[in-house]
Amino acid sequence: MKYITLPDNNKRRLSFYLAMEEYVARYIDEPDCFFMWQVAPSVIFGRNQSVANEVNLDYCRQHNIQVFRRKSGGGCVYADWDNVMLSFITSGDQVGFTFNRFVQMILLVLRKMGVEATGTSHNDILIGDRKVCGTAFYQLPGRSIVHSTMLYDTNMEHMLHAITPGPEKLASKGVQSVRQRITLLKDHTPLGLDEVKTLIRDTLCQGELMLTPADVARIEELEQNYETIT
Repeated sequence: MKYITLPDNNKRRLSFYLAMEEYVARYIDEPDCFFMWQVAPSVIFGRNQSVANEVNLDYCRQHNIQVFRRKSGGGCVYADWDNVMLSFITSGDQVGFTFNRFVQMILLVLRKMGVEATGTSHNDILIGDRKVCGTAFYQLPGRSIVHSTMLYDTNMEHMLHAITPGPEKLASKGVQSVRQRITLLKDHTPLGLDEVKTLIRDTLCQGELMLTPADVARIEELEQNYETIT
């Protein structure tokens, strides 16, 4: 599997990386591709979700949290610099097989860290009974895209308030409740986030493919098709 890299280290919006997934799937002639990315505080919601029902837009605006719609299904996700997003692009259109393959790859990485984890029927990854990694999926002709959020660390206040608009969900014990359903990878490994990223890449990928400035320009054009709320 080839690791896809960019020709610069510029920090980009979440919508760029969604467009990058689509670009790689459509135009890069490799059977299996993978890359990782990090973004400023952002909310990403699924293609079938109503932003008004799923996102606290007032909170996001007050705290400079950007909001984007993705082309895959699934629920609302908060991301920031302290977690890492994983993108897997592969040939074929067998949904169950592709999900299972991705989950097994991540479980392999976690085992190499000494972390015992399991996959669920919803394609989440758990440490014990708490979620550390969620996944979503969509297809293009002949290609499948899986993207995932690995919770190494995160801003718990933002996670709670940005994606739960109902005031009944903002009780004083809200953060504690969320914290009981998820776990952070940093609590299970002595590795820092950069070390985790290196381990993921070294375990899953053989060689790299660097995109060109022309590729980046085409991705930026494709990015205009992704809905940005704030």
